[in-house]
Amino acid sequence: MSRTIRLHADDNVDIALADLAAGDDVGVTLAEVVKRGHKFANQPIADGTLVRRYGQIIGRATMDIPAGGHVHVQNLSMAALSPDYAFCADARPLPVLDAPRSFQGYRRSDGGAGTRNYVGVLTSVNCSGSVARFIAEAAEATDWFRALEHVDGIVPIVHGSGCGMSGDNEGYHTLFRTLAGYARNPNFGGILLVGLGCEVMQVPDLVGRERLRSDGNFRYMTIQQTGGTRRTVERGVEMLREICTVADQARRAPIPVSELVIGMQCGGSDGYSGITANPALGHASDLLVQHGGTTILSETSEIYGAEHLLTRRAVSPEVGQKLVDRIRWWEDYCARNRGEMNNNPSPGNKRGGLTTILEKSLGAVAKGGTAPLEGVYLYAEPIDRKGFVFMDSPGYDPCSVTGQVASGANLIAFTTGRGSVSGYKPVPGIKIATNTEMFDRMSEDMDINCGDILDRGVTLEAKGREIFEVFIRVASGEVTKSEGLGFGGAEFVPWQIGAVM
Repeated sequence: MSRTIRLHADDNVDIALADLAAGDDVGVTLAEVVKRGHKFANQPIADGTLVRRYGQIIGRATMDIPAGGHVHVQNLSMAALSPDYAFCADARPLPVLDAPRSFQGYRRSDGGAGTRNYVGVLTSVNCSGSVARFIAEAAEATDWFRALEHVDGIVPIVHGSGCGMSGDNEGYHTLFRTLAGYARNPNFGGILLVGLGCEVMQVPDLVGRERLRSDGNFRYMTIQQTGGTRRTVERGVEMLREICTVADQARRAPIPVSELVIGMQCGGSDGYSGITANPALGHASDLLVQHGGTTILSETSEIYGAEHLLTRRAVSPEVGQKLVDRIRWWEDYCARNRGEMNNNPSPGNKRGGLTTILEKSLGAVAKGGTAPLEGVYLYAEPIDRKGFVFMDSPGYDPCSVTGQVASGANLIAFTTGRGSVSGYKPVPGIKIATNTEMFDRMSEDMDINCGDILDRGVTLEAKGREIFEVFIRVASGEVTKSEGLGFGGAEFVPWQIGAVM
């Protein structure tokens, strides 16, 4: 195993693959300690010089850095960029794979494909959250629920919004899409919607604008109209019995893998994320696209500075421009809220070796593989195209995954270097570790180790095939580590945009 790696011939930094000491000879003599995952100058870098990793700009030196010097927050800052978006320049369709593959899933009446069969208790407002939990807990304690054989569980979907907001603005419409998207997610076999009654996000509006579920396995009520907490819980349990009886009739059957919709996330990233797990997931994404499936890249604030790599793969100038428009929206959003795009990476990311958002973004984009960019969607907007697509979202993982699930994802693939723990009922999440040390330390939480790409020379292509096969097994019912631990009850986090009043 090499102790360092250079990712592109044009790079003026190399990456440490082990903890290195001052004086170590690694092509240059190290001037100081360099921790695993961190960068060091492979040549002298003058003050003001652009620093490159992956052959791309990750920042500008803020002082003279000697060959062998540690390159990080003390001497590297953001650099102003004028990216060449070159719409469609690299949009090359991938060859279609002839060998059909399938998984064992639940075919829904609207044509969707579920990988799980949950029943949801969805809330219109935070004020009905506790009652929704009471209903779910009471129902799961009944003999009739314990007798069910094909319902995976009852999931209370509670959140912190739904009132104290405008009834007609971007924030309202975003929440509306999110709630409607969860009601329609194919991993739910039925939905009970519970509101308080006086909130801004009115239950009749959610129900009346359009049919929330084509199968009709849907009920709704408000606490105020039903007569208070106790009566609502009693009535809710009765309704859930009806919903669960219908949902329990579902059976797994062969479904083409082209029906998989996979949300791709990275959280707790480190210096290895863009070397191992993210590009390996990118290969798996390409494989699924070649089988006719759909993969969703998100976290707009974490592609910032690397968006030009996606616009070049856009299938049309209109698709490329939609992504640029979202970047411009984010710049304005941060300015309005006195934030900055480079407040990311997080402290944990920096301890793992990442310095600027440019560096983090270049690694994050690798999850998207090489397939053409077929579409760009708003947060929680229904995905209506096959292939590789982008959904606008914050970089905050629970919020981003919530949007992907609302958009129709039936699987989540989540890469992590520091060790993120989370789950996203009703959608199973596959945790993919970037390095072996963390995988071994947190083996009860991690499903796949990509550290062997560096430890044992496993190719990115081979690891991508391994991840793809895990997609199929999990979609067919194999339990992930996060599912086994019971995660998924606290990670519904809709994106709140606008004033809370």
